[in-house]
Amino acid sequence: MPGRILVVDDEKLIRWSIRERLTRDGYEVLEAEDGASARRIIENNNLGLALLDLKLPDTNGMDLLRFLLEVSPDVPVIIITAYSSVESAVGAMKSGAYDYLTKPFNLDELSIVVQRTLETVSMRKRLSNEVREQKERFGLANVVGESPKMAEIKSLVRKIARSEASTVLLLGESGVGKDLIARAIHVESNRSERPFMNITCTALPDALLESELFGHERGAFTDAHAQKKGLFELAQGGTVFMDEIGDMSAALQAKLLRALEDKAFKRIGGTADITVNVRVIAATNRSIDSAIEDKSFREDLYYRLSTLPIFIPPLRERAEDLPRLIEHFFVLYNNEFHRGLKSVAAPAMEKLLHYDWPGNVRELRNVLERAVLLSTGSVLTDDDILLGRAHLGSAPHVEKFRVRLPENGCKLSEVEAQLVQQALQRSKWNQTRAAALLGISRDQIRYKMEKFSLGHSA
Repeated sequence: MPGRILVVDDEKLIRWSIRERLTRDGYEVLEAEDGASARRIIENNNLGLALLDLKLPDTNGMDLLRFLLEVSPDVPVIIITAYSSVESAVGAMKSGAYDYLTKPFNLDELSIVVQRTLETVSMRKRLSNEVREQKERFGLANVVGESPKMAEIKSLVRKIARSEASTVLLLGESGVGKDLIARAIHVESNRSERPFMNITCTALPDALLESELFGHERGAFTDAHAQKKGLFELAQGGTVFMDEIGDMSAALQAKLLRALEDKAFKRIGGTADITVNVRVIAATNRSIDSAIEDKSFREDLYYRLSTLPIFIPPLRERAEDLPRLIEHFFVLYNNEFHRGLKSVAAPAMEKLLHYDWPGNVRELRNVLERAVLLSTGSVLTDDDILLGRAHLGSAPHVEKFRVRLPENGCKLSEVEAQLVQQALQRSKWNQTRAAALLGISRDQIRYKMEKFSLGHSA
C-alpha cells in the first residue's frame, strides 16, 4: 500500500526518529534492524516505499536492494547513507534505487523526499495504466481485418511505429479508418507516453488553424488576450495527426513545411523559434497528384510528408474483411446498448456482404449501430438493415428564416453564441447532432463551445 513504509537501519535512534516523523505525516512505518528481518517484512507485506541503509550487520545492502527490487519491483527505494559513502548511493541508484539521503539528514527534508517520491511513482503508475488502456483501445489488435492488404498495412504500421520516422502520410477514401491507423502508429510507438494531438484541417478558417497548430502570443490579434501554446508545442515528444491536410491553404502549407524541415516554428506574433520533437501523421482523401497538378498542394510538402506513405484500400477492395468487421461492430454495439441480440440472421448477413459500402468502414459502423439500437427481436434481421441514404432517414424540412438586425446593431459573436447554445440544448448536448443543426462539423462545434465558454450549465 502507498502509505506503508519500511525503514531498514541498524541504528535504533535513526529508526525511531524516522518512524516518529513519518507517522506524524500519516504513514504506517515498519522497522527492520538487519537484512534478515527486512527480508521477512518485504515478503509478507505490500509496501509503498522503502528507506534502506546500505551498511547492515548481517548482509550487503546492495544484495538486499536487489532482493527488494526482485520481489517488489514497483516499490521505490530511497538509500540512507553517510556523506562519505555517496558513491555507493549513486551506484545503488544505477541498480534501481530511486533517490538517496545523506546522514545526518533533516527530518523535514526526509518528509519532502518521501512525499515527492510517492507522488512521482503514483503519477508514473497512472501514466502507465493510461498508456496500457490506450493500447488496448487503439492498438493494432483493434484494426480489424486479416485480408492480404490489411495484413500488409499492419506490418507496415508496426515497422513505422517503432522507427524514428518523423512524418507519415495516410491516403485513402473517406471512412476507411485513417484516424484509427494514426492512433495505432502512436500507441505502438515509443512516443505512446507522450500526447496524441489531432485536428481536422477543414474544421477551422486559416487564421484559427494556424493558431491551433502553432499557438500565438498575447496581443498577436484582437482576441489574443493571453499566450496560447499550439498543438505542435503541446505534443512535444508525441504525435500530431492532421486530417484532411489536402485542403490546407497554400500559405499554411508553407509554414507547415518550414516546421517539418527545421523542427521549429514561431507562434503567431512571436519572434523566438520554438524547437519541437513530434511525429506528424497527415491524412487526406484527395488525389494528391491532381492537387499538385492544379497547384492547390505544394509538391515539396508532399515529398516531405510522403517518405512513408500508407494507402488504406476502400472496403469494397477487401471484401474478405467484411464478416470480421460485421461481427466486431455487432458485438460492440450489442454490448454497449445492452441489447442481448444472439446473432445476425442469414438474410441480413447476405444483405451486408453484397453491398458495396461507398462510405467504407464508417458507413458499416453506422449501419450496424442503428440496426442494433432499433432492432426489436432476438436476432438482427434484414429488415433492420437500412443501406445507402435510407439509413440516414428522410432529410428534415428546413424552414427558411431571416435574422432581423436590431436598429442599433448587434455583435455577430453574440448571435453566433446564442445559435450554438440553442443547437446544443435542442440536441441535449449531443455535439454531432448540434453540429448537423448548424451545418458545421463536430470539430467546429467543439471549437465554438470553447470559444464561447459553453457547457452543460450554460
